[in-house]
Amino acid sequence: MLGLCTVLGVLSCSGVGAMVSTQDDQSSVHLTVYNMGRGLVKDTRHLTIPSGQGELRFMDVAAQIMPQTVHVKSLTSPDKLRVLEQNYEYDLINRARLLDKYVGQKIKLFNWNQYQDKKETVEATLISNNDGEVYDINGEIYLGHPGYGVLPSLPENLIAKPTLTWLFDNAEVGPQQVEVAYMTNGVSWNADYVLVVNKEDTAGDLAGWVTVDNKSGATYKDAQLKLVAGKVNVEQARMKNVMYEMQDSLALAGNASSFKEEGLFEYHLYDLQRKTTIKDKQTKQISLLDATGVPLEKVFIVSDNNMNYYWSQNQSDRKVPVNVEIMFKNSEDRHLGMPLPEGTVRLYKEDNSGGQQFIGEDRIDHTPKDEQVKLKVGEAFDIVAQKKQMSFRNTSNRTAETSWEVSLRNHKKEDVVVQVQEAFMGMTDWQVTTSSMEFKKKDAQTLTFDVTVPKDGEVVLSYTIEVTR
Repeated sequence: MLGLCTVLGVLSCSGVGAMVSTQDDQSSVHLTVYNMGRGLVKDTRHLTIPSGQGELRFMDVAAQIMPQTVHVKSLTSPDKLRVLEQNYEYDLINRARLLDKYVGQKIKLFNWNQYQDKKETVEATLISNNDGEVYDINGEIYLGHPGYGVLPSLPENLIAKPTLTWLFDNAEVGPQQVEVAYMTNGVSWNADYVLVVNKEDTAGDLAGWVTVDNKSGATYKDAQLKLVAGKVNVEQARMKNVMYEMQDSLALAGNASSFKEEGLFEYHLYDLQRKTTIKDKQTKQISLLDATGVPLEKVFIVSDNNMNYYWSQNQSDRKVPVNVEIMFKNSEDRHLGMPLPEGTVRLYKEDNSGGQQFIGEDRIDHTPKDEQVKLKVGEAFDIVAQKKQMSFRNTSNRTAETSWEVSLRNHKKEDVVVQVQEAFMGMTDWQVTTSSMEFKKKDAQTLTFDVTVPKDGEVVLSYTIEVTR
């Protein structure tokens, strides 16, 4: 409630009286959270401010507020209320700060001996509070004291909560809706996904969750929550203007049960279509999406990206991993189509007894609609790949020719297609001179073979490559 000041005996009155506003005056609060660990707060309060000049103490703001971003305006009378000066008060009450204020002064020390049921009060001068309390008691120096310190009163200029203090000039008589907007550090969000794969590995159910972590030092009660996905570059000198340019674009409407997504400049905005309370020092999870029957593609990939072996003779027969990837397209015809914020996707699959088991996880970047999502799940157990160099010769001081065999053995109950990849990182040129199977040039540095391996069978791929460095 807004009224004449005396808050914990600390605030002093001056002019027309220092006014105090707390969260009880709040009519609405909007919180927009960015990937970069910052939040934009719009705190609207119903206030009755005296006409003329005076002081307003605006309490219950975030402890990690960025004071240079604060903007104040009256929604009901924007041309009548002006802020002439602003101060951010953060000298908060605690034991150390209280004792610092009383260094050089007399205080009382209260001691109770519970074994003798004896109470004693002594008067002492606090001569230091640097790395421990030092007292002068009757001419003797005490390094600490077992008793409790008793102070005569709260010193001035100490406050219980971070507070914005304004010198205002008000020409309006009567109640006003005053909006205070500011940026704060200490609030962040990230996305997490759960993908449950079906028995045939051909489709899955994808659930997305948003986790909001609030360490800003304030509670946002019944807040309208918005999340911005994307890498926002904010220059310190322009932060206030950029903040309001973005804030003016945040009005959305839609389904009242979930997030609504829309484009915002070169980013994406997710608007929770209901109010929520985000407490200080709280981690809150909110459902982002729920898609069923998303078509999936499982791919087995053999990739050996050690380019040094092209320039040496290596006769060893070595086993190379067979990686498993799950891919799907983020499109409406695949039951998706909403831009996916970056985050971790955890994959599960039902076992024969009906229980869900964890099968792997991978991280995705911000993914627009109609783009492919690729997840590295792990390594195949029942598919074995072995690679062996069959020949090597230098054809010049910059070129070499080498022949390889890749043996693929499939111990699964069904046929599989394994993609064998060769990467030519750092090579100026390369070409396949002979090959036992068809191949594709994926890009300037990658060669692929799609090899069908029958169940309980083995296939040997052989090829010769000439490379130039």
